[in-house]
Amino acid sequence: MAHILIMPRQGNTVESCIITDWKVKEGDAVTEQTVVCEVETDKASFEVLADAAGTVLKLLYESGDDVPVLKPIAVIGAPGEDWQAAISQDSSHRGTEAQRSDMNAGSESRDQVSETTAKIEVTAPTPNSSFLTPHSSFSVSPRAKNMAAREALPLPPSGTGPGGRIIERDILSAMENRPLLTAAAKAKGPGSNPPIGTGLGGRVTVADLAAGPSSVIHSFGEGSITETPIKGIRKIIAERMILSLAQSAQFTLNASAPASKLMNFRSAIKDQSKFAEEFGLSKVTINDLVLFAVSRILPRFPYMNAHKSTDIIKTFEMVHLGHAVDTPKGLMVPVIRNANLLTLAQISSEAKRLAASCQNGTAKADELTGSTFTVTNLGGLGISSFTPVLNTPEVAILGVCNIEMKPVALSTGECNCCSEPHIGFSLTIDHQAVDGAPAARFLKALGEAVAHIDLLLAGA
Repeated sequence: MAHILIMPRQGNTVESCIITDWKVKEGDAVTEQTVVCEVETDKASFEVLADAAGTVLKLLYESGDDVPVLKPIAVIGAPGEDWQAAISQDSSHRGTEAQRSDMNAGSESRDQVSETTAKIEVTAPTPNSSFLTPHSSFSVSPRAKNMAAREALPLPPSGTGPGGRIIERDILSAMENRPLLTAAAKAKGPGSNPPIGTGLGGRVTVADLAAGPSSVIHSFGEGSITETPIKGIRKIIAERMILSLAQSAQFTLNASAPASKLMNFRSAIKDQSKFAEEFGLSKVTINDLVLFAVSRILPRFPYMNAHKSTDIIKTFEMVHLGHAVDTPKGLMVPVIRNANLLTLAQISSEAKRLAASCQNGTAKADELTGSTFTVTNLGGLGISSFTPVLNTPEVAILGVCNIEMKPVALSTGECNCCSEPHIGFSLTIDHQAVDGAPAARFLKALGEAVAHIDLLLAGA
């Protein structure tokens, strides 16, 4: 019996995945461990295995299509087996006409699903009279009309045939000047296509058509305006930021801590690189030291290591430390699990591993969820103070700022002062769960820990 390969659910919050690349084609022989395709969520990329041995009978989607989780994406079986019957049986097993219509919507890029038989019939696009507007039928040759229908291409305003008649070479010329479309986009019919799509190889997808053009659309004087659809991870980030601000009473405290010992420890690692390498400390950064300090101070202030949901506040014994990572796709927050039990070297190593997986798109869904407190660092970009937005449902997020020289009064009691390096911190809290004074006490304790990082490390 044919095996129906479905789009796996990559984490509890993932509703759909984009097929970025098929690794097989119809007719290929596969084993259970064959990578069939690569898919992408708003957070990361994954490989999908065949899960059955046999021949690829049918691929139900094109590269670039956005597929709901748990929907069929391919059929694998014995050579010559009826894949349509397998799809029909699977649809019947799922039980409702709504599920069959979902299948129809998802696979419209390659197939048409019959509502009466629940079988998929492969058909080529048929000419549609709307393709001819604003031309009458005699101004377009039959070959040109059929080609435009197959390619979902709007007809040019005039042709190169006798009397301005649109002929086949006019359609071919128009095709050369527009991007490739996925089969699903073609099925939508002619329209205004973006010059570059978001699908594989720049193909225009259905989502691109729905979002509208992403090209330069206006020009004023010597400048221009570009409109780019908000989609993918950028759209998810935007929605989460708005939701975070709407559901919490955010309040930010700013402070700084002496950074001399922090910098001295980092310098010692560089000076003793061979010795530091033996202990796994050679790649430790200032940010790693801050993460370590946070992991050790949070257990003393459990109300900061917490989640708020509706009328419940959950505090956590273990510190699952999220740290913001800038990636080509946007902001991601991988999680260092049980950070309060890890050494400095382990925290440093795990932070780098997670950051690399986010940047190259291989982070797993479970590595991007479940944080209890988040640290975000803009100090390397010269930022002296900012307002981090809560990573809800967490009740606090720490922003790490740059290191600046600040005047400090001498301890001799004289009216003299000197300058010392200080690292800045911006702590945003949800005032619904944490008041200002308790948050300030946490920030003060963190500052003291950073100021005496050598003692904190000695006692770890």
